[in-house]
Amino acid sequence: MSKPSPKLTQRQQMVLDYITHSISDRGYPPTLREIGSHMGIRSTNGVNDHLRALERKGYLTREDMKSRALKPIHADEANPEAVVTMPLLRRIAAGKAVLDEENIEAQLTVSRHLVGAHNALFSLRVRGDAMSEKGILNGDIVFVRKQMHAETGDIVVALLADEAVVREFSPEGSFVQFLPANPNFAPILMRREDFAPTQLIGVVTGVFRRLEAE
Repeated sequence: MSKPSPKLTQRQQMVLDYITHSISDRGYPPTLREIGSHMGIRSTNGVNDHLRALERKGYLTREDMKSRALKPIHADEANPEAVVTMPLLRRIAAGKAVLDEENIEAQLTVSRHLVGAHNALFSLRVRGDAMSEKGILNGDIVFVRKQMHAETGDIVVALLADEAVVREFSPEGSFVQFLPANPNFAPILMRREDFAPTQLIGVVTGVFRRLEAE
């Protein structure tokens, strides 16, 4: 697929760059209000004018006018390697393989640019607001790189007490901590000798949120 030919105005290019950088940095696009704040545009109608121009010129797709479904169109989009398909899990059950067919709710196809070069991926719907201050909310879908190791500070999916949780990984001394990002939730603390590597299921690489209204 060739690059889109219509030339962008400077303001349109700035909007497109901001959307692209937001997806790269946070794993999801900005809201209309965030775009307006960044660009100094007071009304959402003004933001929508720029988004419609980007769609018309072939630089952007959007689902049902929702800014969280903004997706820049890249020159290599026709290349199958530019997208990745991963299972969306309804739950993770103790004693079963993570990708057991019974656990899979659907298959998601997303831009490779959202998840990096990794192939061992799955996605999981978040339950609860324990990580709200990290921008991960109840109902969000997290993209997860399947692995049994993590660095301090990584946001991970772990199977603890037969429940999959999304927390910040923080081993310290003789303990392994799983920290929330919400003061209403308590840290989960385990002795190192009680923690099995198989309980660490993967590291969160991105988050997707669909908003019905801005």
